[in-house]
Amino acid sequence: MRFSVVTAFPEYFEAFLNTSIIGRAVKEAKIEVEIVNLRDYASNRYGQIDDYSYGGGGMVIMPEPLYRALEDIKSAGSCVVYPSPQGVVLTQDLVEALTKKDHIVLICGHYEGIDERFVEKCVDLEISIGDYVLTGGELPAMVIIDAISRLIPGVVGKEEAVSEDSFYKGMLDYPHYTRPVNWQGLEVPKELTSGNHQEAATWRRREAAARTLRRRPDLLSRAGIRPYLTKGVYLMLAHYPVLNKSGNVVTSAVTGLDLHDISRSCMTFGVDKFLVVTPLRSQREMVSKIAGHWQKAHEMGLNPLRAEALNLLKAIGSIDSGLAWIEKKEREKPLVVATTAKQVKGALPYLELKRIALEKDVPLCILFGTSWGLADEVFDHVDLVLKPIMGGNGEYNHLSVRSAVAVVLDRLFGWR
Repeated sequence: MRFSVVTAFPEYFEAFLNTSIIGRAVKEAKIEVEIVNLRDYASNRYGQIDDYSYGGGGMVIMPEPLYRALEDIKSAGSCVVYPSPQGVVLTQDLVEALTKKDHIVLICGHYEGIDERFVEKCVDLEISIGDYVLTGGELPAMVIIDAISRLIPGVVGKEEAVSEDSFYKGMLDYPHYTRPVNWQGLEVPKELTSGNHQEAATWRRREAAARTLRRRPDLLSRAGIRPYLTKGVYLMLAHYPVLNKSGNVVTSAVTGLDLHDISRSCMTFGVDKFLVVTPLRSQREMVSKIAGHWQKAHEMGLNPLRAEALNLLKAIGSIDSGLAWIEKKEREKPLVVATTAKQVKGALPYLELKRIALEKDVPLCILFGTSWGLADEVFDHVDLVLKPIMGGNGEYNHLSVRSAVAVVLDRLFGWR
């Protein structure tokens, strides 16, 4: 990764580029940072780079020195970034996008900023590091370089430390402690001193979730919550009781396509078991036969990933039997969440379900219906109902159950 910084005050960067992690990254050639003195491209022999703003209001950096400097340093594919209060707010997503660039040129403004014509002609992206104003663009440029550099392999010693940081997966980071165990009457949580690494990992995930809920619940919209739930997650696909197009309660047929596709979605998003509900013995036997076929195929060396996904399948006779099976396995009643394509009074948005699931941290069962949806009687026996999936002009939402499962699981357990 190569950075070029155009600034009228190059001395700002001396300590930054020679200290700590960034200094080591520069020394080890993990990153390259070129500091370009804008005054070397001044418009006259007096080193002038700024002039009075038309209409009054202070000094503005002139476009021509900036243009000459940029022409001298840019290369094919250079991304020109102008730190500015008017820019898009810097987020972890944007930082990750910028790591894909080979060369980033940072234009540091000062005084009242830089001539707008240069921005229009030459700048690819304006970035703000927050809703406040600084005396110049040098500090934001350092922030941008630091945020990008730490994602470059080898810059931070432990790469897993990067993936566990705040915002990387949507959640805030968990609390950190060091010696002594007792400091001024405050003790390190016993889960971290027990020597049990699994217990420590679980505590950290739960604390990260609690901290996010307490301080930044808005982040949940882009966070995958599955790693932060300590109990099982189950998906139940009901073929009875469901409605046909006339509104009658019927039993629908199990289809192989649903089993294959939903199993793969469950495997992708960390669902513990995919329960297929049908009162028909022949249909349950078909489910078991399909799962068994792929297990044998795996033993013969065919598509092990498909076998792994279909191993999540379990056929069961009724919704109540399925919930009883989950309760026995988890030793706790699950939180049952029904899905629907209809507008139901009191239905929850996804963000609220994420919050409830994290706060309660109980087993979670997400219930889907086939055919024309779950029978009305089912909704009287569930804990929560999710709002229907809406998109486009909002009038047509007749998704296949396979598609609906993928969308719902991604909204709950996918991150960013």
